Amino acid sequence: MSKRQFSILNSLDTDDDDPVLSTINLIDVFMVVIGMLMIAVINNPMNPFAQDKLTIIRNEGQPDMEILQKDGQKITRFKASGASGEGDGEKAGTAYRMKDGTLVYVPATGKP
Repeated sequence: MSKRQFSILNSLDTDDDDPVLSTINLIDVFMVVIGMLMIAVINNPMNPFAQDKLTIIRNEGQPDMEILQKDGQKITRFKASGASGEGDGEKAGTAYRMKDGTLVYVPATGKP
């Protein structure tokens, strides 16, 4: 065996025990895992922000209730004033609850 062949074989047998290389390899693995998780979250069909039209109600029934509506790229926010039944308008009809629990709406036919 020549001296040159021996040096090539000897260099193949040596292990690189440099701790910096191990750390860099771990960081690479974590970056790949994080990237895969981000892709999985974005492509999840249950992701509410992946839809074009979306309505979210926060703090339902509370005085600080808020309604968020997303239509494409436009997001509209409505905040409750804390008061109920305020505003201008006129009576449009009457609703009746039947014995079986159903509601029947009877529109107003004329001016009261």
